Amino acid sequence: MIKVNLTILFQFVLLVSYAQQNLVPYVHPLIGTEKMGHTFPGATVPFGSVQLSPDSDTLSYELNGKYNGDVYKYCAGYKYEDKTIVGFSHTHFSGTGHSDLGDFLIMPTQGALQLNPGVASNPKSGYRSAFSHANEVAEAGYYKVKLDDHKILAELTASNRVGFHQYTFPKSDQSHIILDLMHGIYNYDDKTVWTFVRVVNDTLVTGYRQTNGWARTRTVYFALSFSKPFKSYGQKNLDKAQVYKGFWRKFDQTRNFPDIAGKRIRMYFDFDTEEGERVKLKMALSPVSQENALANMRAEVPHWNFEQVKAKAQADWNRELNKIQIDASETDKVNFYTSLYHTFINPTEYMDVNGQYKGLDQDVHQAAGFTNYTTFSLWDTYRALHPFFNLMQPARNNDMVKSMLSHYDQSTLKMLPVWSHYANDNWCMSGYHSVSVLADAVIKGVFNGDAQKALDACMATSNHRDYEGIGDYIDKGYIPASANGTSVSNTLEYAYDDWCIAQMAKKLNRQDVYEIYRKRAQNWQNVFDKSIGFMRPRLTDGSFKKEFDVLSTHGQGFIEGNSWNFSFFVPQDPASLIQYMGGPKKFAARLDTLFAMNLPDKFFAETEDITREGIIGGYIHGNEPAHHVAYLYNWAGQPWKTQERVRMILNMQYKPTPDGLGGNDDCGQMSAWYMFSSMGFYPVAPGSDEYALGSPSVKSARLQLENGQTFTVEAINQSDKNVYVQKVLLNGKPLTQPSITHADILKGGKLTFYMTNKPVRK
Repeated sequence: MIKVNLTILFQFVLLVSYAQQNLVPYVHPLIGTEKMGHTFPGATVPFGSVQLSPDSDTLSYELNGKYNGDVYKYCAGYKYEDKTIVGFSHTHFSGTGHSDLGDFLIMPTQGALQLNPGVASNPKSGYRSAFSHANEVAEAGYYKVKLDDHKILAELTASNRVGFHQYTFPKSDQSHIILDLMHGIYNYDDKTVWTFVRVVNDTLVTGYRQTNGWARTRTVYFALSFSKPFKSYGQKNLDKAQVYKGFWRKFDQTRNFPDIAGKRIRMYFDFDTEEGERVKLKMALSPVSQENALANMRAEVPHWNFEQVKAKAQADWNRELNKIQIDASETDKVNFYTSLYHTFINPTEYMDVNGQYKGLDQDVHQAAGFTNYTTFSLWDTYRALHPFFNLMQPARNNDMVKSMLSHYDQSTLKMLPVWSHYANDNWCMSGYHSVSVLADAVIKGVFNGDAQKALDACMATSNHRDYEGIGDYIDKGYIPASANGTSVSNTLEYAYDDWCIAQMAKKLNRQDVYEIYRKRAQNWQNVFDKSIGFMRPRLTDGSFKKEFDVLSTHGQGFIEGNSWNFSFFVPQDPASLIQYMGGPKKFAARLDTLFAMNLPDKFFAETEDITREGIIGGYIHGNEPAHHVAYLYNWAGQPWKTQERVRMILNMQYKPTPDGLGGNDDCGQMSAWYMFSSMGFYPVAPGSDEYALGSPSVKSARLQLENGQTFTVEAINQSDKNVYVQKVLLNGKPLTQPSITHADILKGGKLTFYMTNKPVRK
């Protein structure tokens, strides 16, 4: 009897420990909203099409005919340092270093109607409002703030394609909802190409907006429904005067006119409200049509129960967060689950409930057998985010790869995406890193489509001779400095991508392709100047550029980095790089210098993506090119220094505060680095099935994999001081190398680190 009871008790303990936990309270969306993080605090669901969030200013991208540098602070629309809110728009990027979006801004007001946003120094000069962080709540799937100047409580939540607003008004016969169709992030006078609005009845409005911004031809359709009929409505058209006026002037289009079109439009809807009355709005988006937007609304939120939508959004988040359960300090749990939250925001679903989406060719397509995604910030996310998805979101990453191949099919250039969103490629950043994502998915067995076709698409992209120096790269083995301002970093990134193509070709038994790209992957050697031991620009005649500064991030042949960081960018072949740099001891000493040196501000003053907060010595963690560097000590025979550096970076670059990110989160890349590193392993070279081991900062982590297996990381004697690894066991057997494979994890089991406070030199 006792034996049976003990068995039941043991099973009960297992059930409780593996049961879903409430992890939503550990997500703090305000982390990264101050300084350089560029995250947004508003409401979204995992990979959701809608990101409903406050915007705190309306700076223009243009100032006196030039780029307005201050607009960079508003990549996510919201800046924690600000004291006013202009409204709540429905589309946002998370953590980018350039921007777009900010569609369909809604602002509730009361009192005299104002149809301009006013200025931050005097919020009462427009429809914006002062607010206090003391009256602000940001959670996964929910946002709340008191708009002080209007005495209105604003609450936001969302489904995949619908933003749900709930506004609690004071008693007033002058209550308004502003719909600003001019508003946008990185806005300028001619960004909005055209806007159309149709007032269907006194509770339903539909329309669309086409913009020419980072995405050149972007059209978003909407359906806006009110819980309460508006008593009147109108618009203000701020279009520039034209000679041709047409004959629509027969109507008074400014008030109660249901057919509205123009480039610069702000609308208003009037209400009488009682004290404490809640007016609710549902804004559904579609990439295809107004009809689809309305269908999205009816499918996802057919009711007016705000709490029900909020509860579902948070349940969706909780399900995703529970894919990894950790034992750690409360502070580390906040950092961990906020990072996990940020990794699961982008890419975003890009299709309607019926499977339709607008393609790169601007035609309507049907996603057959997959979910179509957009928002691919690939220069950032190929490094750790997509490898993290291959581990924790393989079904979604499979669909993301299929989305990239659909992009390729629709492209007149026959290229895979570089940085794509909303049926556009904005061509931002360097490399052709879709091939890294495709290769990693194929090699790890995640992609279940036509792998041969995927390889052909990679090859076609890599041979597009008139794109970013590829022709010179093929002919010379490097890109001359005269041909491209980022010639060195492009050469290095192409070489890595070509290695990825080689690995895919090898996997698919395409030996001829493998040989071609294996050789191309060695092109990094052509920009390594052995006389100084650094990567350096080369001229057309083959000589190295004479005027050169290894510390500067500007005008030296590198994108968003300097030679000190990019000289370590050979993730595909660290062993050869070590030999080029003089062997393991000299290489490790070079790494030591990187982390210990002083990089004066003047060397990155002209690179807005790099600031002091993201720098440790000369190592720039706040930007991506060196994210793998701390792990390179493993190849130099000094893994204890990898362990020391990783824990230092985790502690210095990730904090549970609004300014807690040392750089742009870049659609989840910074957070994905944290996820991997805090669990003790990292994908130094995506396209390989190997992870380099580091130093876990959690006491334990339980990964629930999609194949039904469970993989557990355990750190014995874990503490802030015990950052060094004494030994590592995989399923009870000692590891002889500081690495594990993807297959090791997929089998399930346990990875056990034994931690100590002293370096273990072997």
